[in-house]
Amino acid sequence: MQNPPNPEAFNALVWRIVQQIPAGQVSTYGQIASMLPTPAGVSDDEAERFAPVWVGKAMNAVSGREDTPIAWQRVINSQGGISLPEGSKAALEQRRRLLAEGVLFDGKGRVDLDTFGWEGPPAAWLRENGLRTPRSLRREKPNSGQLSLW
Repeated sequence: MQNPPNPEAFNALVWRIVQQIPAGQVSTYGQIASMLPTPAGVSDDEAERFAPVWVGKAMNAVSGREDTPIAWQRVINSQGGISLPEGSKAALEQRRRLLAEGVLFDGKGRVDLDTFGWEGPPAAWLRENGLRTPRSLRREKPNSGQLSLW
């Protein structure tokens, strides 16, 4: 599927979610997609495969625009990188905006999702908007070294 069944409604919902991401934190296309209900007429499998791409298209529709209230720069890929073409005006602007918010990049141009990853909006906001609990961006911490009794 190239686009969700109702792109305008889908994009509006994505943008409403993105507006919840606080300055200094980032989300990913997949994390946002994990909050969305499956669109009518789309199977769960199709939604799982295509929704992150659709989220990317929604972000692309506003990326680099000065006149948008949507903090598009706060949405990056699952590896912590900027998905826009390297060196493009929009990619440079996204990096500039994130740095201005205190989001740091490592030597490979990636954001540490354990440090800067958003855990999602409050549960009440999710319920009010008919959304799912988001997937966490943080990796599970390794065992503390303490031996398990089981």
